[in-house]
Amino acid sequence: MNITFNNRDPVYLQVVRYFKEEMATGRLKGGQEIPSRRELAGLLQINPNTAQKAYKEMEEQKLITTAGNSPSRITTDKHILNTIREELIQEAVGVFVQSISKIGLPTDELLRVVKEKYEAERGREVSE
Repeated sequence: MNITFNNRDPVYLQVVRYFKEEMATGRLKGGQEIPSRRELAGLLQINPNTAQKAYKEMEEQKLITTAGNSPSRITTDKHILNTIREELIQEAVGVFVQSISKIGLPTDELLRVVKEKYEAERGREVSE
């Protein structure tokens, strides 16, 4: 687990976002067991109460399930998994559009630049 925490957002929400990103990319699969709250706290070097709060939030959002004393698992609900992906895409695009709209580029030029950058980034990821 590799999270770089920022000082803007509560740590527990950053942990939730990390799990959402891992689910959206398929690195965490539906039904996959995740570390216990204590294990997560140790791995991320965060307070156990913060890990507990993150798990509680993920349970409320139905991102993970915990049955009794069994380990927590990633949801297998395809609708929730698709919703996570869509939420992350919409959030990223919203931030991008808000920041780029001040420049006033024509849509076709903007799409061309985005496509070039996106393809270059994807190519770099594949070669790493």
